[in-house]
Amino acid sequence: MQFEDYLEFVEPDIIRLKGHRIFLEHIVERWLKGYTPEHIVHELPTLTLEEVYVTIAYYLHNRVSIDAYLERARQLAEEQMRQADEHPDAVTLRLRALKQQRQEHAHALS
Repeated sequence: MQFEDYLEFVEPDIIRLKGHRIFLEHIVERWLKGYTPEHIVHELPTLTLEEVYVTIAYYLHNRVSIDAYLERARQLAEEQMRQADEHPDAVTLRLRALKQQRQEHAHALS
């Protein structure tokens, strides 16, 4: 077994399971929270138990570098959320306006 048979190293900070749109962090983060491999497969049913075990083995074999990878992924996600909040697109602005209208309407009725 080679990890490369199961994992696709797209970029230094993008590791995906081959044949899936599931990233390494989707499995490892669940496993670190205490999920069993069987529970992970239940939540991500396109995966096989073998794929989950291989991903966990890869993490354990490369723990220091993958912990750093997970931290970079977390920071990137936070930055993307901050950017989205600071510069919302037209759909988000419209949804916020509708929410505000509904809240004002509900407040006026009470």
